[in-house]
Amino acid sequence: MHEYNPIEHIKTRIKTPESIVKKLRRYGYEISIENMVKYINDIAGVRLICSFTSDIYRLAEMIGNQSDLKVLSIKDYIKNPKESGYKSYHMLVSVPIFLSDSVVDTKVEIQIRTIAMDFWASLEHKIYYKFEGDAPDYISRDLRECAEMVSTLDEKMLSLNEAIQECLEKQEELNMSTKTKESNREDQRVLQGLD
Repeated sequence: MHEYNPIEHIKTRIKTPESIVKKLRRYGYEISIENMVKYINDIAGVRLICSFTSDIYRLAEMIGNQSDLKVLSIKDYIKNPKESGYKSYHMLVSVPIFLSDSVVDTKVEIQIRTIAMDFWASLEHKIYYKFEGDAPDYISRDLRECAEMVSTLDEKMLSLNEAIQECLEKQEELNMSTKTKESNREDQRVLQGLD
């Protein structure tokens, strides 16, 4: 039952105080702990990287079924990619953090994506960072084309995985059938020896 682990690797991060302040200013909010808690949803972040798009939805379902987490919101950028071509599945969850004298519900952003999506998103982030978010049109266009290639790659890898699974299942059925026939022949030999 638990032979398959859909997670290739996990990345975690805590947003720096400087990054929190920068985001509050960008959104036009006063710098305060209250505003940080109220308006910044990704102070804590977890990125789950998996092999196949089907794994993404399996993991999202498993996370949603956790009794100790509360799903606050979902953004499915796989079914609805960003204009840039970005694809990922985002969940905002509330996680209880147990302190010595209390329990504090803390928002954590979980991003779930394939290896290929993560590769594209990492490079896209680095490229736009170099241009401070204002990349030339031809670079944005090429990045969108690369995003399409990544989608095609993910679809092809999923299809290959499904074909491999189907072949393995057929091989297993064939092996079981062969073992049954051999067992039946052995039973017949034993019965013939009893006559």
